[in-house]
Amino acid sequence: MGGHEAIDELLAKAGVDGLRLRGALALLSGGRWWTLADLVRETATSRRTIESLLRVLPLEHSGDRVRIPSDQANRYNAWTDTDISGLGNPVAGMVAEHAETLGRLEALIAKAPRGRHALDHVSATAETVLRRALLLGRRFWLPGARLLCVGDHDLTSLAVRMVHPEVEVAVADIDDRILEYIDAQDLGVRTRWADLRLGLPPSLRGWADLAITDPPYTPEGIGLFAARAAEGLRDRDQGRILVAYGASERTPMLALKVQKALFDLNLLHEAIFPHFNRYLGAEAIGSAADLYVLRPTTKTWPAIASRLDRLATAIYTQGPQAVEAAPAAAPDEAAVTAFGPDLLAGDWPRGLLPKVPRTRLATLLAKPYAADPERVAIAVPAGLESALPRLLLATRARHVRVLTAGPMADTVADTVADPPALARLLSPVYHLTADGNVLDAVRLPHPDGGQERVVRRIMDSAHGKAGNAWREALTETAGLTKRQARAAVEEAAPWALDATPLELPLHRLATLAARVTTG
Repeated sequence: MGGHEAIDELLAKAGVDGLRLRGALALLSGGRWWTLADLVRETATSRRTIESLLRVLPLEHSGDRVRIPSDQANRYNAWTDTDISGLGNPVAGMVAEHAETLGRLEALIAKAPRGRHALDHVSATAETVLRRALLLGRRFWLPGARLLCVGDHDLTSLAVRMVHPEVEVAVADIDDRILEYIDAQDLGVRTRWADLRLGLPPSLRGWADLAITDPPYTPEGIGLFAARAAEGLRDRDQGRILVAYGASERTPMLALKVQKALFDLNLLHEAIFPHFNRYLGAEAIGSAADLYVLRPTTKTWPAIASRLDRLATAIYTQGPQAVEAAPAAAPDEAAVTAFGPDLLAGDWPRGLLPKVPRTRLATLLAKPYAADPERVAIAVPAGLESALPRLLLATRARHVRVLTAGPMADTVADTVADPPALARLLSPVYHLTADGNVLDAVRLPHPDGGQERVVRRIMDSAHGKAGNAWREALTETAGLTKRQARAAVEEAAPWALDATPLELPLHRLATLAARVTTG
């Protein structure tokens, strides 16, 4: 069967959801050339569904673009009002008023660091992030409000600051490149490093009135990011969480599992705007995602506590921390046994050194270990490499041995763009040596005084506010009063006042020495 009969059968099979295909037919018969990616994004329909339509259509080709020949267009252009892509866009009429901002966002997105496959990064379009900012202003009273972006590869934070400069905006993200890029735009966004599997930065807990996130599209990822967003709310009665999530029209059961993850957190679904978000990729889900507006209830907080107590690190669809990835290989037991640790941090085999105390990586980052261990062995699984410098700062041990899943050179390259930069970054505290997948960090003696002593004091106080440690060090080493020391810190690094060294982006930590000198 082919030709018109095949098309009629495809439309009949689509049933009441046939507007998607009819919309694509109208576009293809309008005389314009279309690429597959553009057709997917314009109709918010999965690539597989569009491909099934293209296979049965009479098409003419121009490179990778197609259209229905003009002599047959009338047959397929009989439907009107077939565009369902705008049904979830309540701010469509406002975009034209912000053409200049849209142009700025297009340039920023084009120059932003490339997405990371293992983090499920897919860039939203500039119009999408602009619409997010416009929707916030259309739906909520923003003067005096605080917005937390839980992950921000899409640069929504920059759009909000451009459109609503009265809003305080903070970003928590695992990718130090993104944090540095956002800081470089100088739009007043506060940036914090966070691997949400290991915790939300202390300075952002209970900080925000609104939170927005575009998380990994797995039930595990959605549940974790939504829970961390809720942890970031200071207004537990009126606060809202906005979540982007998309699934193919072919996989309703997957969408149901994700929605169940949100229901399990006892979050009220206040609104769902279909196809609100569009992407430069993600064709399997139609290059589109819905936008959920969620409201916490009194039962949300105990549900979050329960969710985070049984936290899994595999939350992505791709890479070593994918939900369906093979189990990670066990760390080299000989390397840790010979080391003779006083504490094991991370996921170690159950029978290994049974008398040695253990702690989770999240616990190590959350608070100082009660004892003062001489030797700590840390297992860092693939996919958590960005936590490595923070884990070293968090231990307070004299000697730390880190075991990674792959060669240390590859791990460091995934952590910082320039591998020697890790040694330079930690040089005030540790001497580093690497062999294969083993990194040894030996704590250095305290410097006698001056700028080096101030930097060391800050980095040794990894769980406390960097500003407090900096101020105290200045009063001891430079003879300043507390008021003078605080003024010096505020002038040199206002971003250090309420953040711990563990949550500061790496580019901030790397500039400490220069900032202390000027302070």
